[in-house]
Amino acid sequence: MEANALLIVDEKPLSLRQCLRYLQMGGKLQVFIGDVLRQYVLEQELETREGLEINPAAVEQASVDFRLQNQLTDQQSFQDWLVRNGTTYDLFHDQIKNSFKLEKLKAQVTEPRLQEHFIERKLMLDRIVLSRIVVESQEMAEELHTQIAEGGSFEQLAREYSKADERVANGMMGPVSRGTMPDILRSALDSVEPGSVVGPMPIESYWAIFRVEQFLPATLEDAQLKQTMQGELFEKWLTEKIQAMTVKLQVNE
Repeated sequence: MEANALLIVDEKPLSLRQCLRYLQMGGKLQVFIGDVLRQYVLEQELETREGLEINPAAVEQASVDFRLQNQLTDQQSFQDWLVRNGTTYDLFHDQIKNSFKLEKLKAQVTEPRLQEHFIERKLMLDRIVLSRIVVESQEMAEELHTQIAEGGSFEQLAREYSKADERVANGMMGPVSRGTMPDILRSALDSVEPGSVVGPMPIESYWAIFRVEQFLPATLEDAQLKQTMQGELFEKWLTEKIQAMTVKLQVNE
């Protein structure tokens, strides 16, 4: 029996069939299978796709950097860390190498569609830094707008009259995605410059006056944004690969 056990818990062997049944009962079997298929696809791609060669020196340097950052320069402490994490030096080394190869794979897979994907998402990615004053009536909003036009302090009026939480910050909302804005506000902001005051306009059950502080247009020159875009496209590619596979669950004991 133990020869066919996947796990031994308190000296009691659990077969693969039992473990899979427990996963199914807990609603985790599909997630488990999905994780296995994901790793299978990645391993196949990393082993067979051309153009993923990694300089061994880069792998060695990454290994050294990791040990320095985690205070594992001493050989014994590093060996203890490997044991605690259930791995070996060869597996540790391969994980680093595969992480480099995975980044190259992501670039290969996503580059052809990256610009198109960025354009599709740009409305949600572009942001505008806004301040606002929110009041309950149109009359009050128009009166405050008149005061601002005549030189009144937007910040002071926000502190005194706004019903929104950001009144304590002089009305400053911070960056807001263009894609999450109400249509009436997004349209009003299309042709204004920083410093412009927009409104009053009805927003839900209130009236609001907005001041444009800064435009923050999205660009693929932003390394973090580009990495996020690549991640989204890569996950979509992986999902499509897995969905196209024929998978049968077969357990022999």
